[in-house]
Amino acid sequence: MASNVNPTVRRRRLGQELRRLRELKGMTAEEVVERLLVSQSKISRLENGRRSISQRDVRDLCGVYEVEDQRIVDSLMQMAKDSRQQGWWHAFGDIPYSVYIGLETDAESLRVYEPQIITGLLQTRAHAEAIIRGGSPEASEADNDKRVEVRLRRQGRITADTDPLRLWVVLDEASLHRVVGSRPVMREQLEHLIEMSQLPHITVQVLPFEVGAHAGINGQYSILEFADAADSSVVYIEGVTSDLYLEKPLDVQKYTVMYEHLRAQSLNVDQSRQLIERVAKEYAR
Repeated sequence: MASNVNPTVRRRRLGQELRRLRELKGMTAEEVVERLLVSQSKISRLENGRRSISQRDVRDLCGVYEVEDQRIVDSLMQMAKDSRQQGWWHAFGDIPYSVYIGLETDAESLRVYEPQIITGLLQTRAHAEAIIRGGSPEASEADNDKRVEVRLRRQGRITADTDPLRLWVVLDEASLHRVVGSRPVMREQLEHLIEMSQLPHITVQVLPFEVGAHAGINGQYSILEFADAADSSVVYIEGVTSDLYLEKPLDVQKYTVMYEHLRAQSLNVDQSRQLIERVAKEYAR
């Protein structure tokens, strides 16, 4: 696959364009379903980019929407072709959060709140192995190894020499004290966290225990933003059996405001680094 073709992003952009064409035509999704004799869920998944789309689907939808400009049709057909290619993560087989990886791969910036663990992009190999094995006790060793390799591969976005992902992480203090792996593993992990937090495009803040109830009390979430204005921001909430992607502007705005409150309630960058250093030293005893 060409490096500048991200199938997840292509599907998302194509879905947005198809939704725009439907709305310009003044049609509801139900009307499209009746015309094409397909399921409502198919149209919904095509428009939100959660399902690959064939060139035939594009042709049929353009017919329903009476798109007369062949250049538009050709462009959409090419996007459909690109969206069916495979990203690097497909080489690892069935990855349950492959949609998220595709979005993360193309994102310009990422804001993360983690209440329990060090966020995956900042984990060491030993820490990632302990978290993945502990969180998936019934998975095979091969599956867990695959997930570790995928997680480490994803970290290339923050270590890239050009255009690295801008990362802002708010960690609950609990993530520093939870002994994942062993005390030596935790010390190595926190020392790595300190090192990474000094990179200009990475910001790490710690939400201390004394804050009490706070804006992130309901759990982990991430906000992805993209350089292309055509790509709206996405809120990602990870689940055990399924994940949630929120793209409506009001939803994104609400989570963005919550994140600003979390940043304000957290220790500043220097104070956070000092706390991480103190906890790392405790693991050396």
